[in-house]
Amino acid sequence: MAEPIVTLFGGGPVGSLLATLLAQRGCRVDVYERRPDMRKQAVGAGRSINLAVSARGLHALRQVGLDGAVLDCAVPMRGRCVHDPSGRCEVQVYGRGDGQVIHSMSRAGLNQILLDRAEATGLVRLRFGTRLESYDFAASRANLVVEATREQLALPAPVVVGTDGSASALRASMQGAGLRQALAPLDFGYKELTLPPSASGDFAFEPHALHIWPRGRYMLIALPNPDRTFTCTLFLPHQSDGLTPSFADLADDAAVAAFMARQFSDVPPRMPDGVLQFARAPIGHMATLRCGPWSAGPALLVGDAAHAIVPFFGQGMNAGFESCVRLVEAIDREGLPATPAEWAQAFARFWPDRKRDTDAIADLALENFVEMRDKVADPQFLLQRAAELAVQARLGDAYWTRYQLVSFSLVPYAEASRIGQVQGRLLADACAGAADLASVDLDALVAAMAAQVVPQLAAAGV
Repeated sequence: MAEPIVTLFGGGPVGSLLATLLAQRGCRVDVYERRPDMRKQAVGAGRSINLAVSARGLHALRQVGLDGAVLDCAVPMRGRCVHDPSGRCEVQVYGRGDGQVIHSMSRAGLNQILLDRAEATGLVRLRFGTRLESYDFAASRANLVVEATREQLALPAPVVVGTDGSASALRASMQGAGLRQALAPLDFGYKELTLPPSASGDFAFEPHALHIWPRGRYMLIALPNPDRTFTCTLFLPHQSDGLTPSFADLADDAAVAAFMARQFSDVPPRMPDGVLQFARAPIGHMATLRCGPWSAGPALLVGDAAHAIVPFFGQGMNAGFESCVRLVEAIDREGLPATPAEWAQAFARFWPDRKRDTDAIADLALENFVEMRDKVADPQFLLQRAAELAVQARLGDAYWTRYQLVSFSLVPYAEASRIGQVQGRLLADACAGAADLASVDLDALVAAMAAQVVPQLAAAGV
């Protein structure tokens, strides 16, 4: 194989997708991934077991002909199923009809499909068990380490892209080239547990929903898997504030069992080994990363390496995939770069506009955490949601909620956020002081949405 034009560090979903997109344009690509080849041996899933694939992710997968293959391996989720402390549950539908659903997908399964497609191009060479230690900008050289042998490699790499996640080694090297970053850890952690099929072999809960047990400042969620299990994720503060349970409070099996039975009463009967799973599961950490510039000469950061976010809007992977598509679209407009200097120009043109959108989805994900853990069970939130659904019933396809804009359209995140702020203000004003939907002046609300929001939605192209 000829010397590759582009070297990618990180062979996760974003890296393997970007490698394929570049190969489609005639680039030779080397991909270095620190983990072993997950198609040949079991490796850790990474940041989480499940991904929620929505419109932006599907659009990106369509560019490489994989949207159908991914949907075949996913479980559609039509809405949230909210469980109260007594075990009663209510479904809150996400969108309109079967076309507006999100899809629960195994991270490892998606990664394997993408690796196969990248390799099938004939222009992508995958090297596993090899990680980037640092990048020498002066020498255009990648300093790599072979994990199994600790052998050190120094390879020429004149054009490089870091798709190596939130702990990106390329980003660390770029800090010496002018990059600045702000990493904001969330004071919550998470543990992932598996809910098995029922005794009859069926799903233990409604399969076509994302299940949420909102409990104020903490929550449990569950996503369905094709094997009829659910991946459950418990989000708790790391430390107690004296009012909210925390991981620090659940120091022994008895405390865990009592907590689960008290707060999520319909789960323990369906998860008999839940306490054991809890003891074995590591605590995951979450943070929001903002950095810039994403490029330094012919070096670029993409995906979590540039814009890691918390998982509460289900958009982390979707945003990373969309960044890949936006990058190759920018390249297509100017023509495929032929030299490192031309790649540097393409990278510098790409990232500023994209950063506005990734900053917006970072804010939306943090807001959605509060909505999921607390507001979905709050009477005022539910009243505003009912009012918005009534508005949508009157205005039809001309009206989209903020959630629908983010999850089921390709409207830029920043624009979806801006429109959502107008919607939120109008809904709050209309529902202020109302005891129920009958007390809301729907005619006035519909008129306000038609005048202030519908023209913006039309201009955005929905």
